[in-house]
Amino acid sequence: MSLIFDQKFKLETSENFDEFCKALGVIEVMRTLGKVMSPVVELTKNPDGKHVLTCNTMIRNTSIEFNLNEEFVEETLDAHKVRSIITQKGNKLVHVQKGSSNRKETTIIREFEPDQLKMTLTADGVTCTRIYKPVK
Repeated sequence: MSLIFDQKFKLETSENFDEFCKALGVIEVMRTLGKVMSPVVELTKNPDGKHVLTCNTMIRNTSIEFNLNEEFVEETLDAHKVRSIITQKGNKLVHVQKGSSNRKETTIIREFEPDQLKMTLTADGVTCTRIYKPVK
């Protein structure tokens, strides 16, 4: 199986999100907002070959452009600058974010399937699983 491009996925279920955010040091107000949002995620590819990952929420929209296996600077949803690298393993994107001394390393695995996008987020030994379903 390969990556799925140009398909929007909307958050359907989320497990252990608050604990994951606490592990990252996200403030309570942002954690509360994060729990009520239903982000829509889409992976596309530019004509120049760069991947584009967008995440749209009622509060903030983000978009990152990247080449596989190349480090880039990213701003997280809670406004931290991190150094990131994304690799591909089959139908999975493995996204590693390395922050400064006050931001823990985070690994995000996005597993693309025709009927869902499964995100597994891990930081400081805490794991969160989020399931997104296709937007019709």
